[in-house]
Amino acid sequence: MEYRLLFLLLLLLSISAFLQLKPLTATTTTQTTSSSSPYLSSSLFLPNYQKMLQNFKIYIYNDINNQTTFPSNIESLFHTSLLESSFITKNPNEAHFFYLYFSPSSSYKSISGKIKDLQIQYPFWNRTLGADHFYLSCNGIGYESDRNIVELKKNSVQISCFSPMKNDESHRFIPHKDLSLPPMIAIDLQMDTVNIVPISKKKYFGYFNNRDIDNLDPVIDFIEELRNDPDFMTDTEPYDYDWVSNIKFCLFFFTDKFVSISGFEKALRYGCVPVVITDRSIVNLPFVDVLKWTEIAVFVDIKGGLKNLQKVVGHRCEGEKYEKMRELGMKASKHFVWNHLSPQPHDAFYSVLYQLWLRRHTIRYTRREII
Repeated sequence: MEYRLLFLLLLLLSISAFLQLKPLTATTTTQTTSSSSPYLSSSLFLPNYQKMLQNFKIYIYNDINNQTTFPSNIESLFHTSLLESSFITKNPNEAHFFYLYFSPSSSYKSISGKIKDLQIQYPFWNRTLGADHFYLSCNGIGYESDRNIVELKKNSVQISCFSPMKNDESHRFIPHKDLSLPPMIAIDLQMDTVNIVPISKKKYFGYFNNRDIDNLDPVIDFIEELRNDPDFMTDTEPYDYDWVSNIKFCLFFFTDKFVSISGFEKALRYGCVPVVITDRSIVNLPFVDVLKWTEIAVFVDIKGGLKNLQKVVGHRCEGEKYEKMRELGMKASKHFVWNHLSPQPHDAFYSVLYQLWLRRHTIRYTRREII
C-alpha cells in the first residue's frame, strides 16, 4: 500500500508539472508563489538528496563495461559517470534499481531476446516485471506487440535525451515514469564568479542565438521579427557573459522542425530568464518533478509571433516577478551542468540519479513464470 501511495504522489506531481508547462498566449493567466526555492518540494529536496547519496544502490548486469558505445556524448558521459560512481553495487540484493544496456543498433527482437535471457538467468526482472530496471535510449523506445517490449516500455524507467517528439512519437515518453537528460553544456570557469547586472542597467529586452537557424517556417518569420526589433539582439556567436548579462530574456525555440536550446544553463546562471518558444506542451523537460519550471522560465506559444511574446513576457515578468524568476533560475542552474572529469554535488548527473531515486518506490507487479 505504501508503494502505491508513493507512486500516485509521483504521478500527481508529474501531472501538475505538465499542466503548468503549456505554452502561453497573451490571454493565459498564471499563478506565482512566494517561495524562494526553485524546488517543487523545497522542504523535502535536501533530506531526500542526502538519503540518496548515503543509500542508493544500482546493480549492473555483467555484460556492461566502460567500453560500451553510445551514439551521443551525453549518453556516454552518463554511462561512464554511473559505472565509476559509488552507487554501483555488486550485491543485487541491496540494489534499488538494475541498469539495462541495449546497443543503439539493437532491434526490438534483439532487445526482447535479452530480456528473456535475464528472466531465465536472474530472478530480478520477474519479481517486478522490470519496474525496478532502467535503460538509456536517446530517442526512446516505442510500443511493440512483443510481451517483453511491452513490459520494458510500461514498467522500466527510460532515460532519454531532451528533444521534441513528433505527434506520432509522443508514446515514446511516459511523463510520470521516464526521465530526460538535460542538454550537455560546455563548462565555463568564469561562471563561478558572475556579477549579475541589475535589471535597470540591462540594455536589451531579449536575445536569440541564431547560428543554427535554417529556412524554417514559421520559425524564420519569427526570427525576422526579432532581427528587425531594436529591443532584441540576435547573434551567431556562443553565449558570452559580457553581453548576455545585459539582456533580460534569452530566447529558445523548441518545435517539431527546429530546436535551439544550446546555452540554456548559461542563461540561467547569467541571470537571463529563459523564454521557450514552442508549438506544443513539453512533457519531457529535465527535472520536471523536481524543479518549478514555471518559476524559472516562460513558455510562449509560437503562434502570434513577436507581439504575443512581448505581451506574455511583459505580463508574466513584471517588476518583482522578474527578479524572483532570475533568482530562482540562478539557483536551479547548477542542476544543468555536466562535469566531464568527475560529477559534482547537485550537477546534472546527480540530479538525474535523484529523479531515479524518487522512483524507487513504485508498484510491484505480480511475479510471472517463464513459459
